[in-house]
Amino acid sequence: MSEINVGIIGLGYVGLPLARLFATKYTVVGFDINQSRVDELMFGVDTTLEVSDEMLQSVLVTNTSNEKGLYCTTSIEELNKCNYYIITVPTPVDKNNRPILTPLIKASETVGSVLKKGDIVIYESTVYPGATEEDCIPVLESVSGLVFNKDFYAGYSPERINPGDKKHTVEKILKVTSGSTPEVGEKVNDLYKSVITAGTHLAPTIKVAEAAKVIENSQRDINIAFVNELAKIFNLMGVNTHDVLEAAGTKWNFLPFKPGLVGGHCIGVDPYYLAQKAQEYGYHPEIILAGRRLNDSMGEYVASDVVKLMIKNDIRIKGAEILVLGITFKENCPDVRNTRVVDVIRSLEDYGTKVVLFDPWANPEEVKEEYSLLSTKIIPNQKFDAIILAVGHDEFKVINFKSLRKEKSVVYDVKNVLGEEQKDKTL
Repeated sequence: MSEINVGIIGLGYVGLPLARLFATKYTVVGFDINQSRVDELMFGVDTTLEVSDEMLQSVLVTNTSNEKGLYCTTSIEELNKCNYYIITVPTPVDKNNRPILTPLIKASETVGSVLKKGDIVIYESTVYPGATEEDCIPVLESVSGLVFNKDFYAGYSPERINPGDKKHTVEKILKVTSGSTPEVGEKVNDLYKSVITAGTHLAPTIKVAEAAKVIENSQRDINIAFVNELAKIFNLMGVNTHDVLEAAGTKWNFLPFKPGLVGGHCIGVDPYYLAQKAQEYGYHPEIILAGRRLNDSMGEYVASDVVKLMIKNDIRIKGAEILVLGITFKENCPDVRNTRVVDVIRSLEDYGTKVVLFDPWANPEEVKEEYSLLSTKIIPNQKFDAIILAVGHDEFKVINFKSLRKEKSVVYDVKNVLGEEQKDKTL
């Protein structure tokens, strides 16, 4: 296969940076079912802020006949000339934390409709070991009428994008690769190696690559759960958790994790994929699920801690006005997917308080559609009974908190980014 034409299925936080990178060397078709998303990208604007407008505009082309460049579309027919298909769609969980493979299946149906002999389909979405070959490949075979590992092939190269991180961009993160045969594994590895400056690691099988990705996030989730539990314990003792972690961190092999709200599309979701598969094999994972339960409880814990602090300061709870700073799942990023700040807000509302939400990064329309919450990008011109810094946006570090506080009020710093004189308590 001499000429390489890449199709990227899904142009979100993962797909777009990858499409932009490949477009510096190859002809790339970016496919997404969201017409407004495609329109904004073809206009040279990325509202996720993962790719700068300048970088995006430098690779955009108006058709797929160019030697290299990125063309974004909602038309499946535009994918016909591709011979490598990379699927980067979300893999969420339902309200019972069971994996939802619908986006992955739909994307597989899309690719299956244009699949040709000799093509290679690569999955990047985080899944449990076996999902590519057991759940996705049958769909490709059924829709295309082609035979796996005879007419077409597959690979898996898990995404490692860190939303909002402008230092560890896609080309600077070492890429794990794999293929459905040893020969295809080499082809997949060579494709990524041609654009990933950090290098690649060719895993022996697709399942190994799938497992490697899902345990990356599970490991991080468990470590954060440990320090969250420490925060609860030390809170009862009246000991500052961050002071403890700073002291313990002087040992060379101490792992530097901090307590907090664990959300986002990866860490707060992926462990459930591994747990689900383990249970199918008759094993009930104890540590993985215990870590998830503890991390999922932190929103309610923060709300309760704030209310206790207010009562201690003789502030009436019912009808109290509380300002929550930040709704995105992490700092300096507009991504609100699976944010656990919502748990804090819901719990505060259960106490009968009135919550005002301010986030200069989040899209108010997206927040309203996703969580039925009103969010503003403009700092409110009023005073509050309590202020909770839930996300560590840079903008929050320079706020004049005195102008926002009533005579009796509290400031609770979940992220521990404020100076001691600005806050009453931290997680």
